[in-house]
Amino acid sequence: MTQPMHTPEDVLARLDALAISYTLHRHLPLRTVADSKALRGDLPGGHCKNLFLRDRKGRMWLVSTLEDQPIDLKTLGAQLGGRLSFASAERLLNYLGILPGAVSPLAVINDRTQAVTVILDAAMMAVGMLNFHPLSNELTVTLAAADLERFIVDCGHQPETLSLGSE
Repeated sequence: MTQPMHTPEDVLARLDALAISYTLHRHLPLRTVADSKALRGDLPGGHCKNLFLRDRKGRMWLVSTLEDQPIDLKTLGAQLGGRLSFASAERLLNYLGILPGAVSPLAVINDRTQAVTVILDAAMMAVGMLNFHPLSNELTVTLAAADLERFIVDCGHQPETLSLGSE
């Protein structure tokens, strides 16, 4: 029997259990970066985008970067050792227990088999505070970059930090 997927409340409880300080924001559903830019007001911190990707060998990747950072999948694939494409909504649900629009590194709480490799952009991690959805695109948490990494590690993942920007 498979375990049920975690909820946004579970993410917040895990943050609390780890003594990670965060600010919770409730808002209308945000499905895209454009939605976020239009509706977030003056929410402080780095605003991020997240890509759920797969390669031809079936490996899964969750890539997080600042919202305006262009990502070239061909170049990123060369860095990661495989040709990348966007994973389906079905895979997103199966691996991370979320729907499109709620992709976030906080969703690794649902990846109990550590099948997803987490890639964090170095420029994003250099920003003090970051904003992510805790499994729901109607919520955003603002937390420190170091605390994001601590959460991911506590969920059994070893995130890789890569420079995704043009050098």
